[in-house]
Amino acid sequence: HVQLVESGGDSVQAGGSLRLSCAVSGYDALYLCMGWFRQAPGKEREGVAYIDADGTTTYTASVKGRFTISKDSSKDTLYLQMNSLKPDDTAMYYCAATLFARIPLMPGNYNYWGQGTQVTVS
Repeated sequence: HVQLVESGGDSVQAGGSLRLSCAVSGYDALYLCMGWFRQAPGKEREGVAYIDADGTTTYTASVKGRFTISKDSSKDTLYLQMNSLKPDDTAMYYCAATLFARIPLMPGNYNYWGQGTQVTVS
């Protein structure tokens, strides 16, 4: 049973940076396809970034060039480096995992979810 625990959320000023982490247990992260999602109040959950088992990444257009997803399989940890943060990035951020994601940034493709970590940009 895969368990995911996010950390690293905080309140920052626009233009600042944060690094989110997602600790994986119950499965070898090397073989997981994983993603970061976010949900702002009153909005649907949206896919932000994705990394597959081979290290191939995908980003939603609004974060390209600012966010970087990475996975350290030796530590079973997923990361999201967020730079040049904007107020529109304010949301609860979730990591998610699956063995196969037919559509990488679609939440319905994921079986396992963390509890989320709050990012607030002012």
